[in-house]
Amino acid sequence: MVIPVHDVNPVRRTPYVTYALIAANIVVFLLTPGVAGSVVGQSDLSQLCHLHAFLEHYAAVPRELIHDQFPRLVPTGDVGIGPNGPGCVVGPPDYQKSPPVSVLTAMFLHGSWLHLLGNMLFLLIFGNNIEDRLGHIRFALFYVACGYAAAYGFAVLNSNSGDPLIGASGAIAGVLGAYLVLYPRVRVWILVPFLLFLPLRLPAWVVLGFWFVLQALYSSGAGVSQAGTVAYAAHVVGFLVGMALAWPLRPGTPPPPEARGMRWGRQARPGW
Repeated sequence: MVIPVHDVNPVRRTPYVTYALIAANIVVFLLTPGVAGSVVGQSDLSQLCHLHAFLEHYAAVPRELIHDQFPRLVPTGDVGIGPNGPGCVVGPPDYQKSPPVSVLTAMFLHGSWLHLLGNMLFLLIFGNNIEDRLGHIRFALFYVACGYAAAYGFAVLNSNSGDPLIGASGAIAGVLGAYLVLYPRVRVWILVPFLLFLPLRLPAWVVLGFWFVLQALYSSGAGVSQAGTVAYAAHVVGFLVGMALAWPLRPGTPPPPEARGMRWGRQARPGW
């Protein structure tokens, strides 16, 4: 795909909610059991068992969201010795899980540094302008609404799945959909990995449109050997919901200034 680096679209106010979301995601990731192993590229069995127990408790699960069905046995976080050797101990859950609440907690969980940093990069570049357009409170509500729509949309399409659904991708996809509606002509600097990280400056409708088409193709199983590890359908739903919520604001959105170079923040607009 492509890696966004910067958009030439200055903001009028500091995007406190965007910064707070990024900080919260990073803090939760660092506090997630088993993350220490992912930093150095390896995890021992104890860390993996704690991670599985943590995700079972706090991740969203389609079968739970749609059918309100919960497993009788879940990982406890302990390590035991079974007939086939060491493994994670399972037992009856000692907690009451709320599926709607799990959607919110799942938005702040990530499976790896690459997963986290990729999401936060897109949120940092595109989220500040959506927050600037909506305002702090409305942007926070918009973000959460897109995340819930993405999670439940994915769950409807995979209602019998017991795999945990984690990540901020669905909510951030909503941000991208809103950006496409409100700022389609804004120039975005990107790096293209398969072209030896060649930098290009393209309109947002090209960058985000290409991103959405890829997600739609991947969600149908085209071009991927294993679609089960990434919830592409959640990206598609979140993107479309973000577009729909932003559409009424399109007529009153002022156009961005004409780009004259790669400048950052308020420096991109003289006198700010």
